Amino acid sequence: MIQTDIKELNERIQKESAFVDIVNLEMHKVIVGQKHMVERLLIGLLANGHILLEGVPGLAKTLAIKSLAHTIDAGFARIQFTPDLLPADLLGTMIYSQKKEEFVVRKGPVFSNFILADEINRSPAKVQSALLEAMQERQVTLGDQTYPLEEPFLVLATQNPIEQEGTYPLPEAQVDRFMLKVVIDYPKKEEEKMILRQNIASTFPQTNPTLKKEDILKAREVVRDVYLDEKIENYITDIVFASRYPNQYKLTRFEGLISYGASPRASIYLALASKAFAFIRRRGYVIPEDVRAVAHDVMRHRIGLTYEAEAENISTEDIVSEILNTVEVP
Repeated sequence: MIQTDIKELNERIQKESAFVDIVNLEMHKVIVGQKHMVERLLIGLLANGHILLEGVPGLAKTLAIKSLAHTIDAGFARIQFTPDLLPADLLGTMIYSQKKEEFVVRKGPVFSNFILADEINRSPAKVQSALLEAMQERQVTLGDQTYPLEEPFLVLATQNPIEQEGTYPLPEAQVDRFMLKVVIDYPKKEEEKMILRQNIASTFPQTNPTLKKEDILKAREVVRDVYLDEKIENYITDIVFASRYPNQYKLTRFEGLISYGASPRASIYLALASKAFAFIRRRGYVIPEDVRAVAHDVMRHRIGLTYEAEAENISTEDIVSEILNTVEVP
C-alpha cells in the first residue's frame, strides 16, 4: 500500500472514529472501571461478533450491555436462561388467530438488536442451539417462513463460573461461535467505593442515546477498510498454528497438554478484532500490539486442554501467553 493511501485512510479513520470517545464517556457514566469489558463490547459491535462474558455475579455484565444498547438507540432484549426454557420462548411461535382464521407469527425476544442471554449455561442444549443458529445464520425460521434478523445484531451471553449445579456447559463447537470470551474480574478498592457511592445516591446516572444504528453499520464498513499488512497476516496465522502444532514453534512442553488447537475462526476473528482495536485507537492500520491486545479474548475458549494440563494446573491463559512470548513479532 502506498504511503499516501495510508495517510488518507488514517485521516478518514480519525474522523470516523470520533464517536468512540462519546460512547466511552456515556458508558463510564454508569459503569465504574471495567475498561477492558467496555472496550471488548465495542470491538464486538464494530467487528460484528458475539461475545461471551464470564464472571461472578454482580460485576455489571447486564448493566454494561443494557447501557450500550441505550447509548446506540437500538432494541434491547434480556433473556434469562432457565432449565425449563423452550426454543419458542426465544425465537417466537405460530399462534392461531380466530379473527383472521389463520396462523400468525408471534416473534420472540431474539428479534432485537442487542440480546443479553443471561446465564446461557443454565438452559438445555435445544435452547442453546436455537440461539446459536440465530447468531450464525442471522435469521430465524418460524413455520415455513424465514425472517432475517435486523442489523446490528449482537448477542452477549453471560455465564457464571462458580455455580455448576444444574448447568449445561456449552459444547466446544458452540463456544467457537463467539468472537470473544471476556473474563471479568472484581473492581479495585477505589472503584468499589465509587460503585458504593453511585448506588446509594438519590439518582442513578443514565446514558443518553448518542448514536443511531446506521452509524454503527457505517463504522463497520470503515473497520473492514483498516489496513492489515501481509506481515501481520503471517503473525496471526503463526499464533493460531502454534496452538495446533506447538512442536514446530519450540513449544515442546505443551506437546501433551493441548488436546486441540484454535480453529480457523480464530484467525478470522483475530484479524477482525485487531482491525476494530486499531479503529478504537484511531489508527488506519494494524500493528502487532493490536493483535497481542485481543489475542487472549479471541483464543482462550478455542484451545482444548488434556487431563495432564489440568493436573499440572496449566490454563489456556498460560498457553496463549507463552505463544505470544515465543512467536516472532514482525
